[in-house]
Amino acid sequence: MTKQTKITATEARIPLDRLTLSTLNPRQDVPQADVIELAESIWTAGLIQNLSGLADDEGGAEIVAGGRRLRALKYLAEQHPDMAETHPELASPMVNLAPDRTTGEAWATTENIARRALHPAEEIRAYGKMEQGGSTPAIIARAFAVTEKHVYRRLALAHLPAPVLDALRADEISLSNAAAFTISDDQKRSLEILEQVRGESQSDYNIKRMLKPDAVRGTDRRAIFVGEDAYMAAGGRIGGDLFADESLFDDPEILDAVFQEKLDAVAKLLRGKGWKWAEAITESYIGYHTIEDRKFERIYAEQGDLTEAETERYDELAELAEGDVLDEDGEAELAALQEKLDGMFSAEQMAVSGVMVYVDRDGRLQGSDGLVAREDKAAAIEAGFLRKPTRIEDDEPKSPISQKLADDLGRIAQGAKQHAILRDPDLLLDLLAFQLSHALNWKNPLGLSLTDVPNWPSTEAEGYALDEKLTANPPRDMWEIKDLAASFRAFRKKGADHVRGELTRFLAAQYRGGDEKLAALVEKETQPSIREVWTPTAENFFKRVGGPYLNDLWSDLLGLASGHATITAFEKLKKSEKAEKLESLFADPATRSALGLTEEQQDRIAAWLPEGMA
Repeated sequence: MTKQTKITATEARIPLDRLTLSTLNPRQDVPQADVIELAESIWTAGLIQNLSGLADDEGGAEIVAGGRRLRALKYLAEQHPDMAETHPELASPMVNLAPDRTTGEAWATTENIARRALHPAEEIRAYGKMEQGGSTPAIIARAFAVTEKHVYRRLALAHLPAPVLDALRADEISLSNAAAFTISDDQKRSLEILEQVRGESQSDYNIKRMLKPDAVRGTDRRAIFVGEDAYMAAGGRIGGDLFADESLFDDPEILDAVFQEKLDAVAKLLRGKGWKWAEAITESYIGYHTIEDRKFERIYAEQGDLTEAETERYDELAELAEGDVLDEDGEAELAALQEKLDGMFSAEQMAVSGVMVYVDRDGRLQGSDGLVAREDKAAAIEAGFLRKPTRIEDDEPKSPISQKLADDLGRIAQGAKQHAILRDPDLLLDLLAFQLSHALNWKNPLGLSLTDVPNWPSTEAEGYALDEKLTANPPRDMWEIKDLAASFRAFRKKGADHVRGELTRFLAAQYRGGDEKLAALVEKETQPSIREVWTPTAENFFKRVGGPYLNDLWSDLLGLASGHATITAFEKLKKSEKAEKLESLFADPATRSALGLTEEQQDRIAAWLPEGMA
């Protein structure tokens, strides 16, 4: 273990004319344009980071860390001769004074990498002040050495009510919680909700629902179908979730009214095309019970036939669609072939039947056509579109096949199919991979059901990264696919490697261990490592446990006894600061280097896991 030495430094305000740049300072050459930009930032937002230096014998100091800030302050003094009266804190900045030259040298080389990060609330306010002072996001980004995208995201929070930022600074709400408040332009409501969520660890989703309990997300099927333009033309208001890149429809009554109007317009258009009737349904699907309850009969369009060339082209396009690489022209061509394959209703059929239209869960217009109402059945029968019902007389002989025997015969027929497919194991594996990678619902070819095996934490998963095979490309929704055989042919054409890859990743997502001895055998073979995919951070762990636990953890990881200066200093920190310090210890090699950790200590940190997680 390396020897730990307590460093004592003092602070003092020293006039600018007594401050000079030390030869130890690494920033000996700084472009004047950078100095001017930083000066504008300091003039607007203040000096957020102290200078650091070595005291000289004349009441001044040589600055070893903060050379660019020193130049910016001296530039401001030249531009503002009355700065001592208007901004005395800048005319005599605070300087951290090193106790000896060795410490000063260490500060000079480590200050840039060990600089304390601004608390998000401080950062938001500093950016906001600069913006009010006329600085562009590009200038702010250069002044703070961050990306413009980062600046834009922080500026989006700069206009939040001051109490929300105060709560963020006090760590009573998280940064993502604060971002949730950006959806509201009702300050009174925002402050009411703020009082309810302080220190309660509420999810961002719950806060948004509390702020706007009636708002409809832009991903809602009604919003997708109606569109923002039509909704706003009717007087609807749009709110925004800037951080989820999502619109909120704030007037659900207007949305519902426009939704109904647009559906009714579609129904009117269909009646004009020859259907006897057309009805708009507000539900997201038409269930079998709807057909049964209303005593509808159904007639079908005569199925069309594709030529051999068209069939080959259909399979080719279906394969491209399966891989989500079909362009717009290809989609139109496939739709035309599908329409020909599905057939068309004749004018005579449409004259005795109708259609029900609805919007599915993805916001797409759908229809159920060829429905014959009770009052039109006689005409449909007379036209030959429906069979005349035959009544079974009570004295008609019963079938010699009992229901139990019929069930047994059905099982025998199913067994024959299983007996035959047993001869083609590749086909079975292809079917399994197809079923796992496609949401076939009740149309599954195999009698297997999946169990949810959760592998994602309830937080935003900061510090957690699984192989994308387990997190990307969920099962493709096949709800609206009419020809599963064509889809399966396209799937198999991708080759054995693709099929095996799909089979592997979806079976891996189903793995949950099972019997203790069996799980131990599998782990011996696969050698799983939790720390390979997870690193503890402030958000995913340290802020979610108590302060005493963090104190003990800091002591254990560094191998220092209670009462050691490093441990005592850590114990005096706020809980949020302890969490950030521990996150830095685990994630930042520079932090571990600055602490002078031994190889043994670094190995302990690299292997550490919370109790019960191993």
